[in-house]
Amino acid sequence: MNILKLKNWYNRNHIHLKAWAFFIIYEVFITGLIFRSFFTVQSYLVHYVINISLFYFHAFGIRKILSRNIKNKVLIIIPFVIFELLAFIAISFSLEYSLAFITNDIKTLNELAINRTYLSRSIYRALYFIGFSTGYVFLLSSLQERRRVQKLERQNLVNTIEKQALENDLVQSQNNFLRSQINPHFLFNTLNFIYNDARKKAPLAADAIMNLSEMMRYALKRPEASELVPLSEEVEQIEHLINLHKLRTANTINFDLVVNGDLFGIRFPPLILLTLVENMFKHGNIAHSTQPSIVQIDYNKTSLTITTINMVNEVKRREVESHHVGLENIDKRLSNFYKDEYSFKFYKDPLNRYLTEINVKINNPMAGLN
Repeated sequence: MNILKLKNWYNRNHIHLKAWAFFIIYEVFITGLIFRSFFTVQSYLVHYVINISLFYFHAFGIRKILSRNIKNKVLIIIPFVIFELLAFIAISFSLEYSLAFITNDIKTLNELAINRTYLSRSIYRALYFIGFSTGYVFLLSSLQERRRVQKLERQNLVNTIEKQALENDLVQSQNNFLRSQINPHFLFNTLNFIYNDARKKAPLAADAIMNLSEMMRYALKRPEASELVPLSEEVEQIEHLINLHKLRTANTINFDLVVNGDLFGIRFPPLILLTLVENMFKHGNIAHSTQPSIVQIDYNKTSLTITTINMVNEVKRREVESHHVGLENIDKRLSNFYKDEYSFKFYKDPLNRYLTEINVKINNPMAGLN
């Protein structure tokens, strides 16, 4: 276990270890060749422990200072550097004296003193490593900023891909909605009713033609994926859809549309509400005698709630999976528009009813959802 920890520590710090090893070997040989003499191993060990400790202590302190929300950081950095210099001189002198005393180095003990030469040499050495440490801090900051920019670029790329996927989903929803309105079975039954009924009661036939034409016109619209549409227009299309189904089935469906609140000026992602209603007609039992299918819209200036309730059609149970795909697509589109300011739930209750509920928070009541 200790070997594994040591290996992990080495993997995290191997660059530092190699850099210091190269630096120490280089400096020892250069100074040795210049002065034509080498110090003892103990002396080198003491000096480089102090120097490396100063390097990391300064880096830690500077990063802490720079991370603070302080207007004039120089007023803190200057006293900090002065403290480092004083501490470096005191510690260096103490350790050098202790090493000379332990090794009984009489010459060093006699020569060692805090004079101008010693102070100049110590201050130069301290500033030398403080400079390296400062460069190291700014290099780390530069690398972190670069990683942050790369992360933002990757996030922008992901957002672009998600936006493209959303646009593709919207086009698919438009196409599915259009096909559902003009599929041969629905179109044949509707036109057959208009043909047979036009001779008996023209007003009803006119209503059917108007409803169908309005739905076809709305279905052919192609708003951008990033656009919102007036919610009142979606409600109008639901009314047309309900009227057409009532006409086609001789008013045998049990379907209620309830709107509470003034929807004027309220905008909402296109085709989401229509998709929910289409799912009710496609997967639900909308002709149940005692339990009506309900679409309820509640707007109270601080939130918008859209609820659908319908009895489950047992004959169409096998289509539940495809139903969930459409609902997941709705959830994805709502998330793109409202982020964390919405909730979307869909479930089957103990009464064998299928319910969906969209709730959108409105942070600015005067602005609605536009």
